[in-house]
Amino acid sequence: MNTPSLLTLGIDIGSTTAKAVLLDGDTILFQTYERHFSQVRSKTLEILEEMAVHLQGRAATVAISGSAGLGMAEAAGLPFVQEVYATGEVIRRLAPDTGTVIELGGEDAKVIFFKGGVDERMNGSCAGGTGAFIDQMAVLLDMTVEQMDEASLHHTRIYPIASRCGVFAKTDIQPLLNQGASKADVAASIYQAVVNQTITGLAQGRKIEPKVMFLGGPLYFCKGLRDRFRETLKLDDETAVFPEYGRFAVAMGAALYGRQASKAYTYDELKAALIAAGSGATQTRDRLA
Repeated sequence: MNTPSLLTLGIDIGSTTAKAVLLDGDTILFQTYERHFSQVRSKTLEILEEMAVHLQGRAATVAISGSAGLGMAEAAGLPFVQEVYATGEVIRRLAPDTGTVIELGGEDAKVIFFKGGVDERMNGSCAGGTGAFIDQMAVLLDMTVEQMDEASLHHTRIYPIASRCGVFAKTDIQPLLNQGASKADVAASIYQAVVNQTITGLAQGRKIEPKVMFLGGPLYFCKGLRDRFRETLKLDDETAVFPEYGRFAVAMGAALYGRQASKAYTYDELKAALIAAGSGATQTRDRLA
C-alpha cells in the first residue's frame, strides 16, 4: 500500500495581506491572497480551514514568512524563513536568470540584487511608495484603486509628485486637481512617484540589472504601475517579468524552504498550534496588564 507523499505549505503574512501556497511536489493544490485587516491569527486559521480538504489524511511540512509572520511562527512553534531567503528559493527554482527583484507590498518595498552576490534594500518605517500609499492616493482622487489604475492607462503627461510620504504627496496633488489636471494624468504621476521612490530611494545608485522580476500585490494588480516601471527602466517583454505567481512568491518560497523541516504536521496539529499561539498571546497580555 502506497504512503501519500508529504505536502509542503508556505504561509506569507505581510503587513496587510496573508498568502498561502500548498504544494504536492511541484503541483499547486491551493493558493490564496487575502487581506487580514490586522486579524492575523484568525485569518490564518480561516485560510487553513479553506485548504482542509487537501490536508485530510495527509501531512505537510510548514514554514511561515512575512513581516507579520515571525511572532505567530514563534508562538505556534512553527519554522520561520526570512522573506529575502524565501524569494531566493523561488528565483533559484523558477527563474535563475533573474538579475533583480522589485517587490512592493502593503507597507514595505524592497529591491533584491542577485548578480554579484545577494543584496537587499528595503524601505524603513515609512510606507511611502507601497500599496498603502497607492490606497491613500486613490482615496484622495475619490476613486477606487481599480478606477485609478484604469485612468492611469489614458494619461497624456506626468507631473512631479513626492512619494516619500502621503502628506507630501497630497501637497503636490491637491494644487494639480485645483488647477484642472486630469485624474488620468495625476494617477499616472502617482505611479511614477512610486517608481522614482523605488529606484532612487532603494536602489541608491546601484544598477537594476535585467531580467527584472516584479513581485507583490500592487505590481500584480496595477497595470499602470507596471507600465511606469517598464518605461522608466527601459525594459521590454523579455527583460521585465511579471509572473502569474507574483502575489504568492514569498509563500511559495516558504513552502520550498519548509521541505527541509524535520517535522510534518497534520491538519489537526496545525490548527492546534495556531490556536495555542493565540492563547499564549492572550496569557502574555494578561500578565502585562
